[in-house]
Amino acid sequence: EVQLVQSGGGLVQPGGSLRLSCAASGSTFDEISIAWFRQAPGKEREGISKISSDSTIYYADSVKGRFTVSRDNAKNTVYLQMNSLESADTAVYYCAAATQPSGPGRPREYEYYYWGQGTQVTVSS
Repeated sequence: EVQLVQSGGGLVQPGGSLRLSCAASGSTFDEISIAWFRQAPGKEREGISKISSDSTIYYADSVKGRFTVSRDNAKNTVYLQMNSLESADTAVYYCAAATQPSGPGRPREYEYYYWGQGTQVTVSS
């Protein structure tokens, strides 16, 4: 059993930055993979980034070069640093955890059993 608690998010102007946090408990943190998903209004949830237990990282093209995912195993926390934010980044962001290795490429929802509560990110002037 893994519990995920998200923090961060909010309202930011275009070009601004935000950092999301995802704190995990209930499992050996350094053995789990964490992914970030987002769901924009009227759209399906999409996987945008992931960091595996061995710190292998993936970014979707839509966020590559602007978002950075990292993990602090001492704090049982994964971070998503979001820079150069655009209106298209407006969405509810979710972190999710997998205790089994995920496949290559974009994270897929069915690979992640444990989910955070979601946090709203709004990019608007």
